[in-house]
Amino acid sequence: MGFRTFTDRAGRIWEVRDRSSREWEFWPGKDNPGPSRFAAAPGYETDPFELSVEQLQRLLDSASAASKREKKSPFLD
Repeated sequence: MGFRTFTDRAGRIWEVRDRSSREWEFWPGKDNPGPSRFAAAPGYETDPFELSVEQLQRLLDSASAASKREKKSPFLD
């Protein structure tokens, strides 16, 4: 399956991946050092290919950066 790519207003390339019906992931594309971001999927559209660049930019602006979960080591006290 292919992912929708778009260029944001800063010139960075993102891949839009629909992880579920509720959440989309913005994955950094080529030459984009930023972290991936997660945004709530718009309720009015289920396919990233149907959205305009402006709509995707608004979703990206509202997205939160992915955070790594820190697991505690079972070997530490």
